Amino acid sequence: MRPQRAQRTRGNKKLGPRFLRAFLFAAEKHSGQTRKASTIPYIAHLMGVASLVLEAGGDEDLAIAALLHDVVEDCGGAPMLKEVRRRFGARVAKVVDGCTDADTYPKPPWRERKEKYIRRLRQEGPDARLVSAADKLNNVRSIISDYRAIGESVWSRFSGGRDGTLWYYRTLRDEFLRHKSNRITRDLELAVCELENLVQASPINDPNSIFGPEV
Repeated sequence: MRPQRAQRTRGNKKLGPRFLRAFLFAAEKHSGQTRKASTIPYIAHLMGVASLVLEAGGDEDLAIAALLHDVVEDCGGAPMLKEVRRRFGARVAKVVDGCTDADTYPKPPWRERKEKYIRRLRQEGPDARLVSAADKLNNVRSIISDYRAIGESVWSRFSGGRDGTLWYYRTLRDEFLRHKSNRITRDLELAVCELENLVQASPINDPNSIFGPEV
């Protein structure tokens, strides 16, 4: 039998030299950075988000924005957004800006920053919302994997702790679901639900466990 060829989705654009330049740019800017409390290079997260965007039908601009969605927040602030616009165009820069919750240093306090981002997300267009949802889906899946491996200690990695982190992703899920659902937002809903179920099933949250109720 002949191997099946990958099906092309109408409207998708072929990835070209701009995508490669964006990948190299992201790899350079995030060089030395790793995912929280791990040795995993941060570029792995960016590739994961770009993959989700492409699988959901995103075009080259959105795939590039996915690769660069954290470059302003983590690699230079507002001046970096100008560089993104110069190198990759206004549409990419607009999406990256729509995925950024802080462009100044030091960053505002965690809760204040997240609440402001959620309010801002309500005004963003479908491009930014798609890339942002892919980012959050990749994050939640990573938390699930790490929770299965190390349990409650995973929350020490996050500024919001357990309660703040769960609040953030629940609120984001609800915000994304206010609009017409798509492949990414449906998967995000499932992932947040799975994380909630894991946490609820943990012995530390069982009032009848030897640890007693959590306070």
